Amino acid sequence: MKKYIFLLAVSCFAFGQQTPAPKQTQTILITGGKAHLGNGKVIENSIISIKEGKIAMIQDGTNFKPEKHDIYIDASKKHIYPGFIGANATLGLVEIDAVKASDDESEMGEMNPHIRSIIAYNTESGLVEAARPNGVLLAQIAPRGGRISGTSSVVQLDAWNWEDAVVKENDGIHLSWPRSFSRSGWWAEPGGIEPNKNYEKQVTEIQDFFNDAKAYFLANPAVRDIPYEAMKGLDTGEKTLFVHVDGEKEIVDAIVFKKKNNIQKMTLVGGYYAFKNIPLLKENNVSVLLRRVHDLPLLEDEDVNLPYKNAKLLDDAGILVGLQNAGDMERMQIRNLPFYAGTCVAWGMEKEKALQLITSNTAKILGIENQYGTLEVGKSATLFISEGDALDMASNQVTQAFIDGRNISLESHQTELYDRYKEKFEAQNKK
Repeated sequence: MKKYIFLLAVSCFAFGQQTPAPKQTQTILITGGKAHLGNGKVIENSIISIKEGKIAMIQDGTNFKPEKHDIYIDASKKHIYPGFIGANATLGLVEIDAVKASDDESEMGEMNPHIRSIIAYNTESGLVEAARPNGVLLAQIAPRGGRISGTSSVVQLDAWNWEDAVVKENDGIHLSWPRSFSRSGWWAEPGGIEPNKNYEKQVTEIQDFFNDAKAYFLANPAVRDIPYEAMKGLDTGEKTLFVHVDGEKEIVDAIVFKKKNNIQKMTLVGGYYAFKNIPLLKENNVSVLLRRVHDLPLLEDEDVNLPYKNAKLLDDAGILVGLQNAGDMERMQIRNLPFYAGTCVAWGMEKEKALQLITSNTAKILGIENQYGTLEVGKSATLFISEGDALDMASNQVTQAFIDGRNISLESHQTELYDRYKEKFEAQNKK
């Protein structure tokens, strides 16, 4: 029996998460790299000083002699980026889809604003460490299921536990707006489109819950109601209402709902047809976390390239837009987030504008722009160095990454397998 326990321990250790990096104690100077600041600006020959987890200096390094530092990193001919941010992610909530005990992304019931996804976030997930080698260093951990799914939080992706990981706790509540139409069949054999006869009833149920929450706060009862208590902050802007919605009519109805209930901050998640409601979005200051770029159009008669162009349509109109990755295999696919932005470049968007879709724009939407999303003095030194263009799958190769100035590991199960079989084939070639 003891033998089997020992073997299990060895197995768990071998495939466990990399040990989180210690707090920065030595000053770091990065020189010579092309710094993409995340705000549309670029410094060709940059010099970046990192002290106590913050960016102490960033400027053009030509003919500039900095003060002495403890560690020097030569980034000549390389690119430097702010850490990418994966919004609306279930990273760390599910490890193996087929194993129910490892699935914590949703809760029973319909109205669950009090369900906090951060409590279930597993920092030991192998999928967390698999995202970092492509520059994804932060994520919004969001719940799924029900009508009001719960409350999300923002984390950094190198931590011992969820308390260490939290960057912004309880940043917003996630609401799945009803669909006015439904489709029968499946993707290989799609059926017809039918109206949702219960649409108005479902919208009314949402309004009734919000009305009950308002009545609860006005009554100020002695006995606390936890779901209603979780609704605090939507009227003050402390929390954002993330409305998961794609349809044109549904988007209009959601914005009307925002005005009726005095919701200060609303973000559409998905927002596939948001480009058809641009004046309404601008008038009500509604941002969009756009549906996955690498996707098919929703209707058969639409431009097949619409998912690739959608971000540019919104950005050109002045809408604050970011990218997210919900959908099939979303936890595994989050490492492809930079390449979604790269696809937007291929379809007309300026490269530095596309970079903002997964850095500064997303940081603003999540309310963490004071510390993350751009390379600026005083902000967190959460950044990475790549040998090539980080938005290009062919050339992106992250060599070093820092979270709050901590030099984190880029090793994962995939890199271990690569090294293992590389040695095998190199040995065979020598024979």
